[in-house]
Amino acid sequence: MKPSFLAFVALAVSWYAEAATYSRTESLFGQSFLDAFSWQAIPDPTHGRVDYVDKSTAENDGLYSVSGNTLTLRADNGTVLSPSGSGRKSFRLMSNETYTTHVAIFDISHMPEGCGTWPAVWFVFILYIDCTNTVHEVGQNWPNEGEIDIVEGVNNKVPNQSTLHMSANCAMPSSRWMTGTSLLNDCDVSTTGNQGCGVHLSANDNSFGPNFNRNGGGWYAVERTPTHVAVYFWERDCSAVPSEVKDPGNSVDPCTWGTPVAFFPSENCDFATHFGPLNIIINLSFCGDWAGSVYSSSGCPSNCVDYVNNNPAAFANAFFEFNSLNIYQ
Repeated sequence: MKPSFLAFVALAVSWYAEAATYSRTESLFGQSFLDAFSWQAIPDPTHGRVDYVDKSTAENDGLYSVSGNTLTLRADNGTVLSPSGSGRKSFRLMSNETYTTHVAIFDISHMPEGCGTWPAVWFVFILYIDCTNTVHEVGQNWPNEGEIDIVEGVNNKVPNQSTLHMSANCAMPSSRWMTGTSLLNDCDVSTTGNQGCGVHLSANDNSFGPNFNRNGGGWYAVERTPTHVAVYFWERDCSAVPSEVKDPGNSVDPCTWGTPVAFFPSENCDFATHFGPLNIIINLSFCGDWAGSVYSSSGCPSNCVDYVNNNPAAFANAFFEFNSLNIYQ
């Protein structure tokens, strides 16, 4: 056998040996989902054409709603913006709890779509703003506590990208036990221009954007342990969705879920020194460092800022719809 294959097998064996059953600590849906998060009315750290509003403003402007078990978070889609004014009103929510070793399962039926959009579901350490309106991490500055991106993409481009953003001396092996395709194996943001080590959900165009929405969405799950981070995705109509994901109960065992779409082992990255307790962030930005920089190559009209300013109706589908979030520890 080739050395790369031996390494692949070793990773899989190590993962199965470590896997454990987790017990549910939070079952969030509808109003309880909303109550588990705080609104971050902060300047966008990614320099987007966005105005993150507080809960009161979001309520007054109809940017969120709860219908039964479903929570909807949306951006403004009725206002033409002044070029010299604030960006498009949108949401940035942060979980009230932080997480270390855990499993999180997101049941999402719709995600924001449209040229200029940059939706994300991710984990990072708590943010605060100083008197100069500069965004900082509590404790050590980003990325020293680590960042895990579960759902992320821009301008409707498929597939979804899951990524680790880390500080120095953190890399991924070239062969990993996953179905996705690695983009970079160096997770150090200082050497990758903040890109980190991303994974494309290869051959799955239903993992992001309009295709995801037309298919009724699906389930994203993440497992974080002291020695690995694993990301999973199942389409809504997938026959292989584990029953404990589709119908959440009091416990889960990820070792029964099959091969993850993205897998990040700690063999060349000491998670104990690279990761801290992380909050869940759910947000929608426009343009900015990523969506804006690749806008012209994404088949989108005009330029990003002008398009976002002048075409509010284009963002009628710029919303997240969450059916539930279950946390296991």
